[in-house]
Amino acid sequence: MKNITIVGGGLVGSLLAIFLAKRGHKVNVYERRADPRSTDVYAGRSINLVVSHRGWTALRAAGVEESVKQIVVPVYARMMHDRQGNLNKVPYSIDNKAIFSVSRGELNRRLLIEAEKLPNVTLHFDQRCMDVDLENATCIFESVVGMVAEVKADVVFGSDGAFSAVRSKMMMGRFSYSQEYIEHDYKEVAFPANADGTPKMDPQCLHIWPRQHYMMMGLANQDGGFTGTLFMQHNATASSPGFDTVRTEAEAHAFFKAHFADAMPIVPDLVDQYMRNPQSNLVIVRCDPWTYKDKVALIGDAAHAIVPFYGEGMNSGYEDCKVLNDLLDQYGDDNWGEVLHHYGKQRKPNGDAIADLSMRNFVEMRDLVADPQFILRKKIEGRLQANHPDQWLPLYSQVKFTDTAYVDALSEGRRHDAIMERVLAMPDIEKKWESAEVERFALGML
Repeated sequence: MKNITIVGGGLVGSLLAIFLAKRGHKVNVYERRADPRSTDVYAGRSINLVVSHRGWTALRAAGVEESVKQIVVPVYARMMHDRQGNLNKVPYSIDNKAIFSVSRGELNRRLLIEAEKLPNVTLHFDQRCMDVDLENATCIFESVVGMVAEVKADVVFGSDGAFSAVRSKMMMGRFSYSQEYIEHDYKEVAFPANADGTPKMDPQCLHIWPRQHYMMMGLANQDGGFTGTLFMQHNATASSPGFDTVRTEAEAHAFFKAHFADAMPIVPDLVDQYMRNPQSNLVIVRCDPWTYKDKVALIGDAAHAIVPFYGEGMNSGYEDCKVLNDLLDQYGDDNWGEVLHHYGKQRKPNGDAIADLSMRNFVEMRDLVADPQFILRKKIEGRLQANHPDQWLPLYSQVKFTDTAYVDALSEGRRHDAIMERVLAMPDIEKKWESAEVERFALGML
């Protein structure tokens, strides 16, 4: 049995605590925020999550799958809303597979409840990590009232998000690090249910209002409402508005009326929410190494913060936990040096790959989902998959519905891009896309 400190009790830290405690380790979780079970720490700045295949695999391995199933909503397709209010529904897979929408706050609360059921887990809230002694796996925490505690452990996990205090300490050594803010920020928009609690939109779709340089999206909650998000550039350009030019009520009203007119009746207080809710940044973090000897490791956003456009940030963090648990099975709970070495070596390339995939999907959701050529490509790929499932699996399906390593999925996705570029350039492709000729041409390039 080891004494383990987890810095950060969010989505990944809480699941990691369950994995490690069930192996018999004594686990202390320190979270800088208040207990989300007693206060809404995510108020006004949340983006709904989706649990995909990788997330379920990890939740199942930790023994909490059934608990989480109680708070999710299945989502089978994207629903695009164009500027005229027309709808276009595009399924995620040809065999009716779903991803599952879940409230960030509800999921965090559910996992903390499950973690606290275990007698060898202790949760500490309102505790900020002030310092980490990497060599001795010792952390200094300061409480909200100024009390300071020194906590010695055998192993420390930094699960404290994109601006990790544990990672900051690791950066003082031989450490590579990059931090990139994308040009877009976001604001939360809550879509209410009807008066009788029924949803105003199809709850089994991810709703997207693609507008090229900006977009809005919404994912269903169990109460009939949706958690929506407006993504827009931090600074306006000559061709597109930005948060810096939509500042007053009048500017916000004009902006939504011009670009999201069909959403305004669905969200009567849309302008009020825009003015009230905070504007938040989106950041990509890459770093190396993720571990320090047999003492310290980064996990989740602390190791690989990404933008939310593939819905894989949480799932990739949960896959981190599952891989770590598998390595403990392989090398043993007393061989942390070997375990952490292989954990970092295996997960680092995949952390970089899902960052690239997430930005790729942002362009797809914002710019391409309303493009006739993109829609045609999806139809051709669906046909190839249906007729030759052993040869063609679209990138989205690889990422969301399989355990294919992110780095391998990205490589295969790029190969598919090159093939489909040539397929779409075929003469009269719009008329003959269902033909055997097109099928043979695509498969011949594999």
